[in-house]
Amino acid sequence: MVKKSILIIDNDKIILDSLCGFLKTEGFETEGVETFQAALSKLENNKYNLVITDIHLPDGDGHKILDLVKNKHPQTVAIVITGYGTIESAVTSIKQGAHDYLTKPIIDDELRMAVTKALNQQSLMSENERLRIQLDRKFSIENVISQDYKMAKIFELIEAISDTKATILMAGPSGTGKSMLARAIHHRSTRRSKPFVEVSCGALPETLLESELFGHAKGSFTGAVVNKEGKFLAADGGTIFLDEISNASAALQAKLLRVLETRQFEPVGSNKTTTVDTRIILASNKNIAHEVQRGRFREDLYYRINVITIELPPLYERVGDIRLLAEHFLKMYSSQNNREKFGITDDAMRHLERYSWPGNVRELEKVIERAALLGKGKFINTEDLPDIIKQEKTSRHKTYSKISLKEALAEPEKNIIRQALEANHWNRQETAKALQINRTTLFKKMKHYGLYDEAEKLGFI
Repeated sequence: MVKKSILIIDNDKIILDSLCGFLKTEGFETEGVETFQAALSKLENNKYNLVITDIHLPDGDGHKILDLVKNKHPQTVAIVITGYGTIESAVTSIKQGAHDYLTKPIIDDELRMAVTKALNQQSLMSENERLRIQLDRKFSIENVISQDYKMAKIFELIEAISDTKATILMAGPSGTGKSMLARAIHHRSTRRSKPFVEVSCGALPETLLESELFGHAKGSFTGAVVNKEGKFLAADGGTIFLDEISNASAALQAKLLRVLETRQFEPVGSNKTTTVDTRIILASNKNIAHEVQRGRFREDLYYRINVITIELPPLYERVGDIRLLAEHFLKMYSSQNNREKFGITDDAMRHLERYSWPGNVRELEKVIERAALLGKGKFINTEDLPDIIKQEKTSRHKTYSKISLKEALAEPEKNIIRQALEANHWNRQETAKALQINRTTLFKKMKHYGLYDEAEKLGFI
């Protein structure tokens, strides 16, 4: 086990040697210096779990040591010792970040207890920092797996807006990763050390949602036996993510409009106005513009939240990402469940790439998790996939709408060509090879279906 390291600073050589010797017998690695400059040199070149410093040094002030530890070594804790203890000096030291304050002569038991408490605090700080780094990695935009050009455009947009206060509206089908991207935006901003609070507006009854968001006062309704803090206040300084916002009632929409404009609200049953500094990200799997036209969503609220819109494409429009995602999920769930899996067979992958994925990335993840757990071989094969994915033909029957065969096949052909172009990053030579047609034929079909103009707008031509 690695010993905790302690730097001790005291201009009295006898006290310094005594402290170093005692703490070594307690199982710590200790270093001792007698001057301010020697302490600066040690702190510049080494990392310590704990610094114990006298206030009065021959060439400097121990308070400056505290400032240095606080600003440049935030994972190090400090204890102050002095032979001239005053209440004012103790208060100043604590305000500067000292964990404890001891007066000379130092009693062994007091020192042992102070060091133990300080190092427990240091361990907690280190653990919090480790968890913060893990969260930053987990919700990093780099962890969003995609080679699709549409997603690349979204990543560029997120890079530009993450550290702004602008309200963001995310649109797209369920399972496309709106929550994950909202967290990625939060963790790329200066608000990352503050809370990220997620609320699913479709998961709560209308009668409870307002209280959940804004809190309530004691006695405001039956069952409100204490004051309750709402999610907006819990996210103060951080980010609140409101999913399925299209399900909000008309009354709640009116209150949200005010919060978006002023960042102020009153808890249910209270006249006290609360002000918060909360970044707001909203999401909907419905087309809110259509909801406005149908009178189910306030037009003024729509224009207020439609500052920056991120449209997340369904998985069937990202065919080139299916292999990447499937292999990633297989590796992840094989590792988590101690299963030895080497990959996915070509036949199984063809079924995965042909399926329409109504549940999008979330559905793909669960399919691969199930296959990793239940598959008996070293490779995931077709037999390990759900029946609905193995079916060659769709079960959705449509009535004949009296159009020619050529017209009926035009849209599917256009979609296949677009998907092939996307999967090959709009490289026409690779796309033609994948479709087993020549480049001239591909060029003519792109012109016919307007895909050439689309490629130009996207900057691929």
